[in-house]
Amino acid sequence: MNNQAMPMPSTSSHTKIQYLQRQAASLLLYQSVLQGEVGTAFIDLLQAIRYTDADARGCLQAYGSYFHALAAKNQNWEDYIITQILFCENPFTRLAQQRKFEDLSPALVAAVQHDLQVLQSLYECSSASLSEWVQTIAYLPISPVVWYEEKELLGVETKFAAYLQELDNWGDAVQELAAYYQRYGSGLFAQYRAFRWQAGRFIGIQYPDPVKLSTLVGYESQRDALLKNTEFLLSGEVALHVLLYGSRGSGKSSLVKSLLNEYSDVSDNGKAQRSLCLLEVAKSDLKDLPEIVEHLRGVSQKFIIFVDDLSFEEDDDAFKALKVVLEGNLTARPQNVVVYATSNRRHLIREFFVDRPAPKDNDEIHAWDTMQEKLSFSDRFGLTLTFEPANQKTYLNIIRHLAAEAEINITEEDLEYQALQWATRHNGRSGRTARQFIDFLKADLKLFHGTNNNTSTTEN
Repeated sequence: MNNQAMPMPSTSSHTKIQYLQRQAASLLLYQSVLQGEVGTAFIDLLQAIRYTDADARGCLQAYGSYFHALAAKNQNWEDYIITQILFCENPFTRLAQQRKFEDLSPALVAAVQHDLQVLQSLYECSSASLSEWVQTIAYLPISPVVWYEEKELLGVETKFAAYLQELDNWGDAVQELAAYYQRYGSGLFAQYRAFRWQAGRFIGIQYPDPVKLSTLVGYESQRDALLKNTEFLLSGEVALHVLLYGSRGSGKSSLVKSLLNEYSDVSDNGKAQRSLCLLEVAKSDLKDLPEIVEHLRGVSQKFIIFVDDLSFEEDDDAFKALKVVLEGNLTARPQNVVVYATSNRRHLIREFFVDRPAPKDNDEIHAWDTMQEKLSFSDRFGLTLTFEPANQKTYLNIIRHLAAEAEINITEEDLEYQALQWATRHNGRSGRTARQFIDFLKADLKLFHGTNNNTSTTEN
């Protein structure tokens, strides 16, 4: 190896690196941009290549960690900076969702201007430049591989990235950025549309149930009532808390989950924003409901808190917490949050005959009042939708609809005969049973009978 052919470290490159380090350290509000795996690896790499006599092995290891972090994230450095700005959560992003831009503190706006200028300088420090610096310091014959991935951002992110690239000074983008947060939210809520509350915090669900409203048939009046109430929520009007109760397998949960796919569109198409979010809360976590609601107050999205298969035991703390959210207390109810709960029970609190007061009962003077409070708990939901068991006509309507969507090509007579056989041998007539039958039939025809075979496929 001819060392004389190698590029020598230059004072100007190290001056530039040290300048970037000072810039990164000066962030006032957007520190979280550099606190993730990619940001930390970037800062560590700058530190490793900072000096002219830097350790070559340490530089190569730091560059490897940086490359690995970008590959794991499947993002280019430039795209990473943009998405982190858009998803960041800090005092500015939260207040921008709640106030007009002109009502924000001048000091807060000035801090954002400063941070955007800093992030612009970091954005312009490309992976290719870092690779060349590492090559120079480590005296390599060729520069290390540069991570690059042709991956498009989401529509709104691409639009904002293009807007920033047109600016000479990112500090001029503060008002536009505030409008973005007000429209699309920030933090975890800007990244996901479905969540669960777990261990005292929000968890984003990357792959929510894809069930579509168009696949749900048989309970049109209940569907229309729920859609209308959801429209109230999205329009900013007062929406009602909803209890969906009735027979198992009738599609109550699927109906609620389908709302996410119906109304979660956040594309900028000139229409009203449809930024609906669905938050799943398990019964065991209902005690946290008041805290959850306060977290959601003031964010730009509209939230349905989804509680599946709701019922209570006597003296259940979850009962008291849900009662506070449904009925309210001294704290005003946020208009961007409603509760949609499903249950197989009309009376949500289990009652035993021993609970019924007898004339000789001397334990409680107003025992009947206590029992009635338990029985009437479901009345605290503003809207109650009842799902009756599916009769044969409804069941076969669902079967025909799902078979048409699945493009199952057998005679209607054979389809109905097999569907009724399936219901008899399995879980009875319901939307769930219909879906299970169609899934089985589609797979069976495809794998064993061919899509155009009219032979009966259900087991004998």
